[in-house]
Amino acid sequence: MPRSLFLLLALLGLVAGAVPATASPHWSWVEPLAQAHAHNDYEHDRPLHDALDHGFTSVEADIYLADGDLFVAHDPEDLDPARTLRSLYLEPLRQKVLRGGIYPGRRVDFQLLIDIKTEGESTYAALDSVLRSPRYAFLWTSYRFGRVWRGPVAAVVSGNRPRETMEAQRSRVAFYDGRIANQSDLGPGSDARLTPLVSDNWTTLFSWTGAGQMPAAERASLREIVRTAHDAGQRVRFWATPDVAGPEREAVWRELVAADVDHINTDDLAGLQKFLCE
Repeated sequence: MPRSLFLLLALLGLVAGAVPATASPHWSWVEPLAQAHAHNDYEHDRPLHDALDHGFTSVEADIYLADGDLFVAHDPEDLDPARTLRSLYLEPLRQKVLRGGIYPGRRVDFQLLIDIKTEGESTYAALDSVLRSPRYAFLWTSYRFGRVWRGPVAAVVSGNRPRETMEAQRSRVAFYDGRIANQSDLGPGSDARLTPLVSDNWTTLFSWTGAGQMPAAERASLREIVRTAHDAGQRVRFWATPDVAGPEREAVWRELVAADVDHINTDDLAGLQKFLCE
């Protein structure tokens, strides 16, 4: 055997021997999907992680303030000491950012939508305190003295959010989820530095739920909403869109994509991933 070949094989053997026998060669490359929003993300088997495994770039968590802590749950009777905002979202996000990013190697706008279910002022005060703590402060897109500074994650507050309190803050690490039907939230009277996202219930704005063709007037209204928001530097999301797998859901999703809606709401992670990747 030529000496050069022997040395090469020996080197390869050393490299292979350096890898533990239990190490997995698997490397999962997931394409981030800018429009994919995980509604009630915490109800999946692995909150946050399942969404990331499907390429989602926005996740939603409902929070309750109880006994001085922020719990993640759909209903107050479901509060569990093991399921807090810190344990399910803040710690995993911190670890991912420290290890290279939400999606390593790619610059992705990631949103944590936090829906306040308990009284607004006290819950927001507790939320603001934990988000600003030294352990997590580096994670957030922030507003400071008139400017927005981009961070790895944008925290947006929905539900019982205290608008006046948030608006009065000279610095913030969270933003306000506006309502499409509210003129102060969408359009010329809005401020994307406070309200970068506007959301609303699909069924209160549109009668069409995917059967047949979307009425021309409703399609025009949808596109005007998106145009108005984008002109103001805002993103658009609808909840209560059809979410049962089938042609009607896909018809609505196609209209949302065609209109350039920023966040498509779903509980079906695999279904939306498949749709957006087709």
